[in-house]
This record gives sequence, C-alpha cells and structure tokens, in this order.
Amino acid sequence: MQKELLEVFDNRFPDRDYTIEIVNPEFTSVCPITGLPDFGTITIRYIPDKVCVELKSLKYYYLEFRNAGIFYENVTNTILDHLVDLLKPRTLTVTTAWKARGGITETVTVSYSAGQDE
Repeated sequence: MQKELLEVFDNRFPDRDYTIEIVNPEFTSVCPITGLPDFGTITIRYIPDKVCVELKSLKYYYLEFRNAGIFYENVTNTILDHLVDLLKPRTLTVTTAWKARGGITETVTVSYSAGQDE
C-alpha cells in the first residue's frame, strides 16, 4: 500500500485533546487464499498532535487495498503503522469489522499511544 498517498493538514488546536473518528463502511480487499472479495468497515479514532489526516487522500489510500490479497489482521496493522508514522498522534486506534464469510465474522482492533514501547 502506498502510504505516500496520505496527506495531512495542520491541527489548529494542538493544545487541546479531542478525538477524531473516521468511519469507512465500504472498505474492500481480497482474501489472499481464495481470491474472493472481503468487505468491511474501517473505523479510525485518534487524538491528533500537530497534524490531521486529509480525508480525500485517505479515501484514495483505502482504494489501494481493493485488489490487494491481504489478511484482515494485516490490513488493520498496516493502516495503523502508516497513520502513526504520518500523523505521530497522541493516540490512534484502528478497528476493522468484516462482513460474514461462511457464517463467521471477525473484528480486529489495534491501538497506539505516544510513548508506548513499540
């Protein structure tokens, strides 16, 4: 995935903790085993520091996953790693909730907090 697609803008309130929640209910990727499409909802929650992610760039970044053969866990952790590297937020959580396949659903959550051991 090309994290270079992601853009930022300055946080005009860096002295205040506030939470940004971004939800994409139409995320798609491809199962690396079967080649079948996977459909899910991606939720990003973060407390920004100096910058915030620009939404149009995030949309185009998400489209990079559309034809990628990638496991749910890898999607979730890749998005977290790219956003933490770009934003350097105070906190950031990515949750992916996947639609049922064969009667089974899966939700993956990964979190980052500034200052934690990585």
